Amino acid sequence: MAERVSVPMTLSEIEPAEIIAFWREAGPERWFAIDRDFDAVIRARFERAHLAASAGVDQAWAESAEGALAFLLLTDQFPRNLYRESAHAFATDPLARHMAEQALARGFDMATEALVRMFFYLPFQHHEDAASQARSVELFTRHSELTGDSEGLRHARHHAETIARFSRFPHRNVLLGRDSAPEERAYLARGGFTG
Repeated sequence: MAERVSVPMTLSEIEPAEIIAFWREAGPERWFAIDRDFDAVIRARFERAHLAASAGVDQAWAESAEGALAFLLLTDQFPRNLYRESAHAFATDPLARHMAEQALARGFDMATEALVRMFFYLPFQHHEDAASQARSVELFTRHSELTGDSEGLRHARHHAETIARFSRFPHRNVLLGRDSAPEERAYLARGGFTG
């Protein structure tokens, strides 16, 4: 089992550019794959930064597209690697949505290169809420129209359909200590969306 982090850190000890460069270099083939080695690299390099970000939005980071994007990676993406198969994977999702709202209001997504722009939208896709899912589909529709990225839109629609059907993501039930309805168990048994 990996050793837990005990040394506190503040976000002033790391530059947003370092986080973004790491993520960009990892690339789409690693971003959403289940890869324990990649998870371990994120843990070694960024778990302390994630824990610092989990204390709340750093206003200095909220003032730039680069800072906002780095904060979103720390609170929305990295936890899914750091705490895979644990409820902790979703614990900072509300912080990420808050930052995403601020960033979108300031147009930071459009000031960011297309390759990583979607990370401003994923906090809405990850939310078990119909309004957030509608927002995600709207954002990914515009993104697809601007960039030709139909895959992101396909995933956004699939997430929205899952929430419309179940009002939650059934694959999270075990991790969050929720009972699964028979329809949810059947859905998962047939290979339904597992995150």
